[in-house]
Amino acid sequence: MTPFSLRRFALLILRVGNLTFGGGDPTMAALYRELVVTRGWLTADRYGLIFSLARATPGTNLLAFCAGVGWQLARFKGALVAVLSASLPCAAAVVWFTYAYILWRSNPLAMSAIGGTLAAAAGMMGAAAFQLVRPRWKSGSRFRAAVIVATGFLLSFGLNMPPVQVLAIGALAGLIWRAPAQV
Repeated sequence: MTPFSLRRFALLILRVGNLTFGGGDPTMAALYRELVVTRGWLTADRYGLIFSLARATPGTNLLAFCAGVGWQLARFKGALVAVLSASLPCAAAVVWFTYAYILWRSNPLAMSAIGGTLAAAAGMMGAAAFQLVRPRWKSGSRFRAAVIVATGFLLSFGLNMPPVQVLAIGALAGLIWRAPAQV
């Protein structure tokens, strides 16, 4: 366990938020590893709560997530540091990548590299999903977790239901179909 400091937190968000490719889900998976497993700054339950609330907000879920983690760890200063650390370097990188794409879009090698990056990002998103479900993947509640995950996937991907509605249905399912008490 690493003791918390605002400086360490800012450097973590700066590194993970700006060097993890593939969008919010892979970044949040990497942050799970860092915040919960490696540093112990958050519990898995607290991480899951912040993740769920961030997914229910409009706009960029990653920035909402970073703000939530920052608030949990250091209130307003933590939220501000997290959002700035996660967004400013990425915004500059997007401007550069957009310019580079315009230059490279007719290059087959560059387009092959972009295709490989997208495939790897999809794998990272799967890892993010598994890390979020793992704390609930316990003996006696695996079927429940699998049904709720599959239903969320079906509603989101198959029926194109908005995330807020999928999360609300998941919350309702969790209230109605409670996990067995752990001994």
